[in-house]
Amino acid sequence: MIGQHDTAGGAHFAFTDRWGGVSAAPRGTLNLGGAVGDDPSAVRANRGLAARALGLSPGGVVWMNQVHGDAVAVVEGPWEGEEVPAADGVVTARRGLALAVLTADCTPVLLADPVAGVAGAAHAGRPGLVAGVVPATVRAMVALGADPSRITARTGPAVCGACYEVPGAMRADVAAAEPAAHAVTRRGTPAVDVRAGVHAQLRKLGVADVAGSAVCTLESDDHFSYRRESTTGRLGSYVWLEG
Repeated sequence: MIGQHDTAGGAHFAFTDRWGGVSAAPRGTLNLGGAVGDDPSAVRANRGLAARALGLSPGGVVWMNQVHGDAVAVVEGPWEGEEVPAADGVVTARRGLALAVLTADCTPVLLADPVAGVAGAAHAGRPGLVAGVVPATVRAMVALGADPSRITARTGPAVCGACYEVPGAMRADVAAAEPAAHAVTRRGTPAVDVRAGVHAQLRKLGVADVAGSAVCTLESDDHFSYRRESTTGRLGSYVWLEG
C-alpha cells in the first residue's frame, strides 16, 4: 500500500503503490484518482485506507484538480465542499496539513522547509515541466517564508527517460525549456526524462537536497502506468510537516 514513507527534519514524504485497496480491475486495487472512471465509493475507501496507514485523517488531505498547467494554490485546510480549483501545485504554511499529488507516469514532487513550516506539492508531467509548475511552486513557498536552501525535495515513482519515447520535435521543445530532460530510449529513439528535468529545475532554484525514487512506473507491475495500460488507476504522493 505505502511503497515508501520517509522523514527528514520533521517533514514526511510518502508514496503509494497500487496494492491494498478495494478497486476492481483495471484500476486494481489502490486507485486514488477520482476522475478515471472508478466507483466513487471505492476511491473514497482507498483514500481512507491510505490516509490511515500514514496516520492521517482521511478528511484532512488536500487534493488538486490537476490539469497539466502551472497554477499553484495556497491552502490553509481541505476544500470542505468547495469546488476544487484547477491547479498542479499546492502549498501551505499549516503544519500537519497533508498535500497530495495523483500520478500514473508523471513525476510527483514533494517539498518541505521544516524551519519555516512550509510544505508544497506539484504534479509535473511533460507539459507541467515546460510550463514551470515546479519553479512556480517553490516561488509560492518562498512567499510564505520558505528558503530554497532549506527545502527538502523528493520525487516519486514516474516513467523513466529510457521509457518515455516521444517524437523528436517534442523532445526538442521540452529540451529548449529544460535541457536536462533531453533523453533517448534504450533503442536510441527520442525521449524525455521529466524526473531529470525536475531535479535540474530544483537545483537551479537553490534547492540542494533533492532525491528521487528509482522506480519506473512503466516497468513496475506494482505501480499504475498510463502509458502501459491507458485505463488504469492513480498513485498518491503525500507531504506534510509535523505539528
